[in-house]
Amino acid sequence: MGFRYAIIGAGRQGTAAAYDLARFGGADFLLLADQSLASSERAAARVNGLLGREVAHPAQVDVQDVDAVVKLLTSNNITVFVSGVPYFFNMGLTRAAIRARASMCDFGGNTEQVRQQLALDVEARAAGITLIPDCGQVPGLGTSLCAYVMSLFDEPRDVVMYDGGIPRHPRRPWNYILTFNIEGLTNEYFGTTLFLRDGQPIEVPCFEEYEQVDFPAPIGQLEAFTTAGGTSTMPWTFAGTLRTLQNKTLRWPGHYEQWKAYNDAGLIGLDPVAVDGASVIPRHVLHALLEPQIRARPEDRDMVIIRIVGRGQKDGQERSVTVDLFDYYDEATGFTAMERTTGWHAAIMAAFIARQQTPSGGVPVELAVPGPLFVEEFRKRGFNLQETWAVDDRHAV
Repeated sequence: MGFRYAIIGAGRQGTAAAYDLARFGGADFLLLADQSLASSERAAARVNGLLGREVAHPAQVDVQDVDAVVKLLTSNNITVFVSGVPYFFNMGLTRAAIRARASMCDFGGNTEQVRQQLALDVEARAAGITLIPDCGQVPGLGTSLCAYVMSLFDEPRDVVMYDGGIPRHPRRPWNYILTFNIEGLTNEYFGTTLFLRDGQPIEVPCFEEYEQVDFPAPIGQLEAFTTAGGTSTMPWTFAGTLRTLQNKTLRWPGHYEQWKAYNDAGLIGLDPVAVDGASVIPRHVLHALLEPQIRARPEDRDMVIIRIVGRGQKDGQERSVTVDLFDYYDEATGFTAMERTTGWHAAIMAAFIARQQTPSGGVPVELAVPGPLFVEEFRKRGFNLQETWAVDDRHAV
């Protein structure tokens, strides 16, 4: 007997999660719910068409109506659901999950809110459910891969993550395409991020510590810089265990200079400003003007890169390992690399919950599933992780 899942938010990443649950997650029944019934119908039809069976079913729900969400989950006997809506709706959905006694994963994106969700641990345990927020690409997949890299050492010391979703063939002047909600992008580009340095937590502003990173041809050199939220809850989890933990975002050359200028001009800010007698929020203006310029076109093809560099002691020797993931738009299914790496990570976690392989309560991604077990499941989907080992001649603390 299979499992009964739901996806709330039948957009790009939500549809990818539904496909993965139906193919690999043992789904007998899969509910795709959205505020737009037409969107959920399209998503369900796409999943059923790809799989050749009627497993996905459309529904309509307003995520801001918690009572309606609870009714939807309970009336359909949902065991686990994935939230595919913008991060600012996830707190309400977390409360709905507890009331409905249905476990939940989400695509997260805001560390402060994620910690508030995890603070509902006692309530989640009492309801007999598991909450794993901040799944997706990064945080999420990158978090799980960091846990995997740590598991490769007898004594892990340093974990450095680079990641980015970029077009395979960049177009000037933007050299970027938007493969997810622009709210998620500007949320990542605003505020500070938390790292571990010399074993201590340190806040670093966005658009700092610029560097260039080399990758194998045909990719070549990319730029990397700090953005918010990529380390998620790992600094609190691994404080006292790791000496270094940090994350930087990868982009094609030129992106950093453009977006740092927007940031320095206040265009990513949320404080209202007066313009011609009207009060406007700069970020909303930026969204309205820029989103149409960088929105992915049907002919665009994307790629996702995640690189984790780990250092530590292994077999009595100081060593380093670089784990690389390069994923590309899938011509067979039409799923973008961002949809695969975001939606499928949440689906993998949801399936682990359904199979009762995770702890109950509020669980950070990095503690939800042992790294090697996650990677074993991850590779079943055809993902290729490249591991390169070297002797690390740095002084070990």
